[in-house]
Amino acid sequence: MGFLKGLIVRLAGTALAFWLATLIIPGITLDTDSIGGAVSTLILVAIIFGVVNGVLQPIIKTLGCGLYLLTLGLIALVVNALLFLLTSAIAGGLGLPFEVDGFWPAAVLGALFVSLVTWLFGMLMDRD
Repeated sequence: MGFLKGLIVRLAGTALAFWLATLIIPGITLDTDSIGGAVSTLILVAIIFGVVNGVLQPIIKTLGCGLYLLTLGLIALVVNALLFLLTSAIAGGLGLPFEVDGFWPAAVLGALFVSLVTWLFGMLMDRD
């Protein structure tokens, strides 16, 4: 039961982070009229983001470990922004009304913001 609870908390935190990103960061939009539509879209986008990060990020880090070392980890900003754009493209392909307008500033700031908010949410909710 603890695993399922943790998964739901992380999913809710990521969906919350995406919602806040649509409110704060220009170029990230959620085009829906109903609250239920917005919530379901945000949950689906959070799932897509989790799958994209879970599958691709370890592969990219393994293949590009030299680049990570060479740039002292700053390439992670670019990688995270590209994964954020990929999440938007997959969501658009599935017909979800979530869109990121481009790499700079929307994807870069969006990836940074979502990472920060999910980290903070995880810190607050990780109480045993």
